[in-house]
Amino acid sequence: MPVSFQPASFRPAWFAPAWFRRLLCGLCACLLAGKAFAAGPSEVAISDRSLWPDRLDTPAAFDRASRAELLSFGHALLDSEHLDDATLAARLHLKQVDHAAVERLRERWWQQLARNYALASRDCAADPLFCAPPEAAADFRRAAQFFTAAPTSVYAAWFADAAHFDRVYLDELLRLAALFPRTSSEVDVYSAQESQDGGLADRQFLLSLDDGPTPAGGDTDRLLAVLRQQHLHPQYFVLGEPLQARARAGSATALATLYADMCVGAHGWTHTSHSRRPDWQDSVTNTLSLIRHDMPDSYVALFRPPYGQRRADSGSFFAGQRVGVLLWNIDSQDWNGKTSAEQVRQRVLSLMLLWRHGVILFHDIHAKAQTALPWLLAQTASSGVVWQDCHAVPAPPHG
Repeated sequence: MPVSFQPASFRPAWFAPAWFRRLLCGLCACLLAGKAFAAGPSEVAISDRSLWPDRLDTPAAFDRASRAELLSFGHALLDSEHLDDATLAARLHLKQVDHAAVERLRERWWQQLARNYALASRDCAADPLFCAPPEAAADFRRAAQFFTAAPTSVYAAWFADAAHFDRVYLDELLRLAALFPRTSSEVDVYSAQESQDGGLADRQFLLSLDDGPTPAGGDTDRLLAVLRQQHLHPQYFVLGEPLQARARAGSATALATLYADMCVGAHGWTHTSHSRRPDWQDSVTNTLSLIRHDMPDSYVALFRPPYGQRRADSGSFFAGQRVGVLLWNIDSQDWNGKTSAEQVRQRVLSLMLLWRHGVILFHDIHAKAQTALPWLLAQTASSGVVWQDCHAVPAPPHG
């Protein structure tokens, strides 16, 4: 089906063990704290990449798929701007929204999407599909506005699936934006000590893994075996309590061997929100000290707050400690009981095409990453994507 939008000024060519105690404590804390903890989305955005009719076996093919994802998400973002605050709150199942935060983040998303679209459109002369190289952010907005039909029938099934995926995914982001900064999350930063995308370049992605370690022989060990087979060196964020328990059950030497060649930062002593925790500074420093003592060769001065929640005034503390805060811009949702490993990998690939670089959140205490990651590597093997070594990622500035 041809696309019929050709304004005169714009004519594109197409268009009980420790882990159980931690889990129980986390659930209890969540119930006690209420909205201090960002609840998972009522619906998780899941895409079906099998509906995309082309392979991703070249950089040009990656760019074509990226342009399509960007336009589809841009159309959903533009539609959301027509909603007043009350309607948006109802759509997001919230009592109210922080209007200023939503508008600020919408504008930032538009800027990022326009930059990404320009990057994905560099070879449009050779591949004009989904291509209308923008000269300014307003040109991308116009392209997204008129992206209302699949350019040919072969993309029709993908188009319908993408429209639903992007609307649901946008609601995930808008919900975080609407609650920020009352409920902090990964959706925005507070200071120069914080980073969402790791400062990575186009097509560069850093895998990050939270919440471990599991007891010996558990999912942490199984995933590390998979990562070594794939020659991946991700960024780990571990919890102090299970790390200490594992060292006592085995040895610090065994831990150092387990995480050899990986990067290990702190996720706090226990998996509780650091936005209200009275001893949050000790939670950070004690965990970092334990990592540095037991695994000096893997230690990095990085912290990731559980749930992405931290205090708005924490920047001076992290600057003084010379510790960076690394958030994420791609949430695999592998922690969510509503998702399967198959759905997780489909979702992550679509978000890689949309954001084109950044930090991907997985959890090594769940088994989903063990099957999702080899598939993602295979899908992107010839696409120009670089899975960045954690040792090469620039740390956030320390003030």
